[in-house]
Amino acid sequence: MTAPAAPPKGLELLGVHHVAIIVSDYARSRHFYTQVLCLPVAHELFRAERGSYKLDLQLPDGAQLELFSFPSPPPRPSYPEACGLRHLALRVPDIEASLRWLAAHDVAAEPLRVDPVTGALFTFIADPDGLPIELVESAC
Repeated sequence: MTAPAAPPKGLELLGVHHVAIIVSDYARSRHFYTQVLCLPVAHELFRAERGSYKLDLQLPDGAQLELFSFPSPPPRPSYPEACGLRHLALRVPDIEASLRWLAAHDVAAEPLRVDPVTGALFTFIADPDGLPIELVESAC
């Protein structure tokens, strides 16, 4: 006799694999993400049939950001906030040091705030296309 099958656990998610971002100016966004946010390039490809770049950037936890360029993409509706992706949140070990680095690269940040639930310090910056990026101070 065979053992009964284990009951289904449901969908098992292991984490975020990647986040894809369409950019309006590839060179400007490539500079921002690789030189200002210091993300290493995992892979870069120009797809001639689409007139489009695809740039895979590696995050320390194994996840990736994918930057895509397409000819004449429509602008992203952000303000007022629209349905869809609200922002990208990235963990940083020292938010004050991060803000000094960003200021030295002419990236403006909102005033520091404290999350009322977690007590974590956080702020927002924007990428070259205005995509909100939240920086959250996290020890891990």
